[in-house]
Amino acid sequence: MTGEREHLVQLLQDYADEAGRLGHTFAAGQGLHRTDAAALLAVLRAEREGDALTPGRLGEEVGLSSGATTAAVDRLERLGHVHRVRDDADRRRVTLHHDPAGAEVGRAFFGPLAARLDAVLAGYTPAELAVVHRFLTDVVTSVAEHRAEMTEPPQ
Repeated sequence: MTGEREHLVQLLQDYADEAGRLGHTFAAGQGLHRTDAAALLAVLRAEREGDALTPGRLGEEVGLSSGATTAAVDRLERLGHVHRVRDDADRRRVTLHHDPAGAEVGRAFFGPLAARLDAVLAGYTPAELAVVHRFLTDVVTSVAEHRAEMTEPPQ
């Protein structure tokens, strides 16, 4: 790996470390475990994409057992961050949704970061942003593929 490539990988690692620390700070400030914060983020992300999670899919997303997922959802529900909704067509199916109060807590904490990132992005041309977008998309895909391979049961 060339020096510049090594430096880029180091910067990605630094970003991952800082993002992890920020997530921990958010979780601690809300009285949540980091896993609970990851579960809340997964619920918010799924809803933003128009695809509400079931508890089972949440467990898969966050890497929790069925019992641990239920406990995390119970804690998040008790704190007013999420709620369960029964499917009208299949009453056995439950989906998870964020509560507006929980989303407001997230906006209050992460809003200033979004403003900082907007200022950073404003310093790049559309062509530069397109390259960054392609790079980050490829990195995320590679990491997700690697994670999937590492979590697959041995053949």
